[in-house]
Amino acid sequence: MQKQALTVNEAAEYSGIGRNTLRALVRWGKIPVIQIGNKTIIRTEALDLFLSTNEGKNLKNIHEVIAV
Repeated sequence: MQKQALTVNEAAEYSGIGRNTLRALVRWGKIPVIQIGNKTIIRTEALDLFLSTNEGKNLKNIHEVIAV
């Protein structure tokens, strides 16, 4: 059974996006997250949608990335 939500580290491993880049995308408001105290959780459904929406884009360019 696949998890419905992942920590930033798990989401980085799941997606292949580096942790620092993933944290920047969260900080820029490009990927919706759930905050539980200091822990940031990303729903796999939101991450999958983000990946398909931004296929072929430079994820390190804030102006090129489409928010989901």
